[in-house]
Amino acid sequence: MATETKLWHLENFNLFKTLSAFEKIKMSTKVKHNKMKKNDYIYFPEDPSSSIFFLKKGRVKIGSYSDNGKEIIKAILNPGEVFGELSLVGQEKRNDFAIALDNDLIVCSLGMKDMTDMIEANPLIGIKITKLIGFRLQKIERRFESLVFKDARTRIVDFIADLGREKGQTIGKEVLVKHNLTHMDMANLTATSRQTVTTVLNELKEQNQIHLERNKFLIRDIDSLK
Repeated sequence: MATETKLWHLENFNLFKTLSAFEKIKMSTKVKHNKMKKNDYIYFPEDPSSSIFFLKKGRVKIGSYSDNGKEIIKAILNPGEVFGELSLVGQEKRNDFAIALDNDLIVCSLGMKDMTDMIEANPLIGIKITKLIGFRLQKIERRFESLVFKDARTRIVDFIADLGREKGQTIGKEVLVKHNLTHMDMANLTATSRQTVTTVLNELKEQNQIHLERNKFLIRDIDSLK
């Protein structure tokens, strides 16, 4: 891939906004870009944690397997997101897997040595990575508490509200959320069933708490969503 194209990709990640033009050009010579097909694995559990990844196009599923082989979905990532970041805090082997959910997915990767060198030269990137890791750990903690203490309906409603706060666009009191999640995706992320997700979404629609369209929904009042 041409250096100019790599550079354009990097400039679209908020993480690299603090880099100078020279630093971005230098980094673009070290970043690897890969196109992948749906269901291709980016990495497996027990693979060496030797790179950090940046998602340019498509969606990635992060998950793990239980002792009985059941798949546990931890996150579904969209373009612009970073993953594999735990390698920066001493993780030697992957605990999770990362798999492409779409065809023509583009993922960028950077070796750990190059990434740590860049952080040393630009400490603001290190601060952003630290905040990212902290934010994701908070999400995991909230999700664990939700699984233990909340019923299925509440988990789904909380998931919708969290999605609105993280990715939504505020329009007056309403929040517009654009997404690429299926009802099955939402079920996996809330440890419920697809039928339960469909039932809860329809209830919220009938109560005029949300308005549903394909790949997006409008939350009428996120603070009173229940």
